[in-house]
Amino acid sequence: MISAVVWHFWLGLVLLLASAGLIVQTIVGYVVKVTATKYPDRHQRKAARK
Repeated sequence: MISAVVWHFWLGLVLLLASAGLIVQTIVGYVVKVTATKYPDRHQRKAARK
């Protein structure tokens, strides 16, 4: 019976960390995509000149 409690604790911890990682990844991806259009790198500037 105690193993079920321990199992659920670790399962909950893994799901919490995975969801927190997903949220952070979504925010970082959004910021990178927005700043990439605002501040283009060398290749994007070169392609825009042509």
